[in-house]
Amino acid sequence: MPLHPQAREYLARYPSDLDADPAALDLAAIQEMRAQDTFAAHRGPLTKLPFVRDEEAEGVPIRIYRADPGDGPLPVVVYFHGGGWVFGSVRRNDPTARDLAIRTGAVVVSVDYRLAPESPFPAAADDAWTVVRDIFARPAFYQSNGSVAVSGDSAGGNLAAVAAWQARDAGLRLAHQVLVYPVLDVAMDTPSYAEFAKGFGLDAEEMAWFARQYAPEADPADPRLSPLRLPDLSGLASATIVTAGCDVLRDEGERYAALLAEAGVPVDLRRFEGAVHSFYVLPGLFDQAIEAREYVADRLREHL
Repeated sequence: MPLHPQAREYLARYPSDLDADPAALDLAAIQEMRAQDTFAAHRGPLTKLPFVRDEEAEGVPIRIYRADPGDGPLPVVVYFHGGGWVFGSVRRNDPTARDLAIRTGAVVVSVDYRLAPESPFPAAADDAWTVVRDIFARPAFYQSNGSVAVSGDSAGGNLAAVAAWQARDAGLRLAHQVLVYPVLDVAMDTPSYAEFAKGFGLDAEEMAWFARQYAPEADPADPRLSPLRLPDLSGLASATIVTAGCDVLRDEGERYAALLAEAGVPVDLRRFEGAVHSFYVLPGLFDQAIEAREYVADRLREHL
């Protein structure tokens, strides 16, 4: 599959998402990398909003965004950032959350879940579920009208998918789930893992390192880690799944979409041809990011 010209330029400048030898990364090096953001200038503008506030949901740090200047109840979109469960934060992903609030008109709740390796599996998944549960329990606090969706990219897509089936099992009705190039199975044995193993931004070796940091002792078949292994997908919230054409994670996202459809779950799948991992959060580098964000916002507005 040919790379999009902008993806080719990106890989020439940034050949690896991790930009380091995984074997050389100890905890001190990881923490130092967290303090940096190579892509800060490419994440989009920090658009001023009438309401941005840091809060907590049962001890989990969150940041709440609202583009609507009023104070009436609105739908809520929960956003889980990517970063391999090791990197990323509400602060780093602030432009993405602001953009989501503007495009959807919803209240956006961005989750600062615990990171590995300090807080291994299932800490991030537990934090994600805590926030979703709290939004249903305290709608007035979040200015929620009761319509709640979950969303996330990469490892955040994993957390959104896990929260979606936990909500179903708890009897909480989500309006929608948006999974952007999500991690859905740590088996890492799909054809796209072989096809794009090295040289396409997120290397297979790097993805394996991320999984080892997050879940060194977990059963790979645990659906809290690999939602693709969930035995029953029926009754899950309708879904929008975005994949990148040149990404090791492409096939598992598209397989999940097929399995959701087989289970009777309404699902829309869109592959961005020639795109590489991380394109969605870098609108300063990829025109496809703007297209993908508007697609996601359209789908959320339709379901919220």
